[in-house]
Amino acid sequence: MAREPEWIDAGAADELAKHSCRSARLKNTQIALTFRDGVFGAVSNACNHVGGPLGDGGLDGDYIVCPWHQWKFHRVTGKGEPGFEEDCVPAFPVKLEGGHVFVDIANPTKRNKKPHDPHPLARKPMRAPGPLRLAGISTTAMDARNPRFSGSDHLLNHALEAGKKQGAETKLITLNTLKFRTCEGYFSKSSRACTWPCSITQMDPADEMDQVYETLVHWADAVIVSTPIRWGAASALYFKMVERLNCVQVDVASKEEQLIQNKVAGFIIVGGQDNIQGVAGSMLSFFAELGFFFPQFPYVAHSRGWSAEDMENNVRVVRDSKFLAQGAAGLAKRCLELADRLLKTGTPMVPMSERGGMKGRANPEMMERD
Repeated sequence: MAREPEWIDAGAADELAKHSCRSARLKNTQIALTFRDGVFGAVSNACNHVGGPLGDGGLDGDYIVCPWHQWKFHRVTGKGEPGFEEDCVPAFPVKLEGGHVFVDIANPTKRNKKPHDPHPLARKPMRAPGPLRLAGISTTAMDARNPRFSGSDHLLNHALEAGKKQGAETKLITLNTLKFRTCEGYFSKSSRACTWPCSITQMDPADEMDQVYETLVHWADAVIVSTPIRWGAASALYFKMVERLNCVQVDVASKEEQLIQNKVAGFIIVGGQDNIQGVAGSMLSFFAELGFFFPQFPYVAHSRGWSAEDMENNVRVVRDSKFLAQGAAGLAKRCLELADRLLKTGTPMVPMSERGGMKGRANPEMMERD
């Protein structure tokens, strides 16, 4: 039943017509106000997906495109894009009077959230029965048509072979062969815009970062990440992956859900130059924030130092070193042994109430003071 209209003056039509799409607050109602082909439209400012501000987006024809995840709604009717018409946001009556735009905030149409099939990654992490599972992630970049020797890949392969000999299932992910987009800063728009599964993964079925997510969250009991040293830091591909893994950490901070449980991480670091401890510290810090456990001595590494720029000799040392190969095998053994203990004991995760001082954990004392 329609209620008594409550027409609110949104502003001068000439001024509002300068903006194809904008957010507006009319009393306590947030709307997305649009103008195209001489016609104004007003719909709710909150997207059906995760509440993105529609008015901060743009127009694709007569459809507002949400700036967070590109869901589309008709700017006048509020209906979803073709194929999703039943998925609609509230639309408000609009009229022009005396050169001003008026919106009836008392009589919007109903919001209807049509169920969408959840992304396969969105399922609850549940370990399937079976032997221990060890994943290796190579972050080395190279020309695939003209491959070269990679010391970090070489040692990672030794680690995976050692895992197989211990009876574990193994999987190798080579980031260099995956086509995945860089992080596009959804968290910088809003903490709610950075979702699990990753916003990009949900929007782009061609994005292959889903293989990393599937492996880390749902498949592996232990993971070993290998990287070369590039100017005192991990590889560019490592950081490209890490930025996309922020959605896993955000799920802990914003939703208080821990996707990584009873999983172990170790690292292999190889470079012609030094700063091994700095690289290892950065990697340990990030994977700790995801919720991983670490064995004693959680990384193996090799570097010949600043003055040893003869890469041919550096390659020879790593390729021929039984000592480093044994070290990689030992790292795999330690990771799997710890993973086995964690699975058998069912170590509980730390209650959220005890996580003060963690990234994304607000301090109630400071909030009261503010």
